[in-house]
Amino acid sequence: MKTFRYKTKNTCSTSLCFSLDDGKLYDVTFTDGCKGNLCAISKLVNGMPAAKVVQLLKGNPCGKNTTSCADQLAIAIESALSEKDV
Repeated sequence: MKTFRYKTKNTCSTSLCFSLDDGKLYDVTFTDGCKGNLCAISKLVNGMPAAKVVQLLKGNPCGKNTTSCADQLAIAIESALSEKDV
């Protein structure tokens, strides 16, 4: 299992952390942001295939912003998946 940290951009959360194991997503945590919503996202995606999470969450806006915490998670997962040793 490999753990990744990502500094979010243009969201209330300031960073996020997650683990990937055999293409599946685990232990998603956000720093700052809307605690209830972000805890719910973390629970819902736990154990899901990482590529499926990207497909579901990428491009999700928040209010007038073109990104969201969910979108930032998708971007972070894509970045992690593009690393050679994942």
